[in-house]
Amino acid sequence: MKRLTVILAAIMAFASCIHDDIIWEGNGDKTPPAGNDDPDEVNWAKAVAYAFDESVIPEIHLTITQDEWDQLLKYYDKNSNTQEYIHCNVKYVKGKETTTITDAGLRLKGNTSRRRPQKGDKFRHVHFGLNFHHYNEDPKHTLKGLRKVDLKWFKDDPAYVREVYCYDLFRREGVWTAVRDVYCRLWLKVGDGDEMYYGVYGMLEHIDKNYLRIREKEFGSHEGNLWKCHWNSTLKDANASMGADNNSTDYIYELKTNKETGEAAAKGQLRNFIKNLNNLSGSEFDSWISSHMDVDLFLKTLAVNVAVGMWDDYWNNSNNYYLYFNTTDKENYKVWFIPYDYDNTLGTMKSLGVQSDAGRQNPLKWGDSSYPLTNKILQNTTWKSTYIQYLKEMCAGNFSVSASKKRIQQWQGRISQYISNDTGEDMTMEDRPASWSNHGEYRLLEEGSNNFFEVKAKVVNSL
Repeated sequence: MKRLTVILAAIMAFASCIHDDIIWEGNGDKTPPAGNDDPDEVNWAKAVAYAFDESVIPEIHLTITQDEWDQLLKYYDKNSNTQEYIHCNVKYVKGKETTTITDAGLRLKGNTSRRRPQKGDKFRHVHFGLNFHHYNEDPKHTLKGLRKVDLKWFKDDPAYVREVYCYDLFRREGVWTAVRDVYCRLWLKVGDGDEMYYGVYGMLEHIDKNYLRIREKEFGSHEGNLWKCHWNSTLKDANASMGADNNSTDYIYELKTNKETGEAAAKGQLRNFIKNLNNLSGSEFDSWISSHMDVDLFLKTLAVNVAVGMWDDYWNNSNNYYLYFNTTDKENYKVWFIPYDYDNTLGTMKSLGVQSDAGRQNPLKWGDSSYPLTNKILQNTTWKSTYIQYLKEMCAGNFSVSASKKRIQQWQGRISQYISNDTGEDMTMEDRPASWSNHGEYRLLEEGSNNFFEVKAKVVNSL
């Protein structure tokens, strides 16, 4: 308790030094609003810059009728994995500017984190998906051009920083495929009840057609095939279950674009990729993968992934990533690996796959040795050396103890006064992993033998 008191005191001291007129009122926001005309004319760079401007913590107010809320509960009771939407109105407040979007779509999100959003009379934190465009396809019915955002509560992260830290590190290391995210403050008003303050949430960019459009220059196209890869997506079996997202079938590989007219071609393309990934070897494999992937970007992605201790990933647990093929052609394409879902990291872990300690696990033996994408690429000695180089550079730079502590203290200082909320949940900020983590000793701010960054650097530098 004494240690926690010291940490919180330091956070509040830092918070008192922040200029309120910049952080809370948004006077420093000079980003011009994005266009709201035809989707093809939207300035996507401005759209994402507006919504994910880290200098301001926006407010999101959701208004839901009692009948719609009750329908959401019925959807969950019928199928806890429901993707069904309900109607809501949204007020988005960024500094002194307010955007109102009527009749937007709201749904539940999450895998193992899903739960009923109301238990008896008690409202509870849950992850939400917010789709401004779901019930109204008018191009102006968006948030400055963005159609969807994901709202995540800080489940199992008493430090309120893990996912924020990871996506920030991806960006700092040049992994442009990582989504953008910012802190936000969330309110809900259901029926005739009082508006409830839900506390600090993470607002994340949704991986969909908008995400592809924003990065069209880097991808080369936004018209290709986007796959969400669920658990057991090992890329070993070309006959694994795959199909277009239909809100009911649990596919291992779930097609998110070109669902109505291009499902058959997309499945043929993915099967062809999996077959080549497994059947080619040696210099033939190296040549093929180089022409179909940005291998260097993949190695950077892998290095960040391993540095932050993402054990529920492709390599160790065949989970939590997307693949984007930038054309629909069976042979002529580039495929991009997109990292996803980084809340259980930085010391929050459990024994799974080959791992029992994501801090001390050998970065060259991170996961299953039979998974082809990681292991066949790292069989190339040059690529293996590049991967190790990226890890070492991070541990000496953006992932160092001093650099990491500074950023974490800044984030915590900005939000610490806002975490108390009307649900009564998650109202303390502590430097520890989730309660269920099998290594509860890890710390982020406290230096020494249990500091996650120090432990990881020692392992990396021994390679």
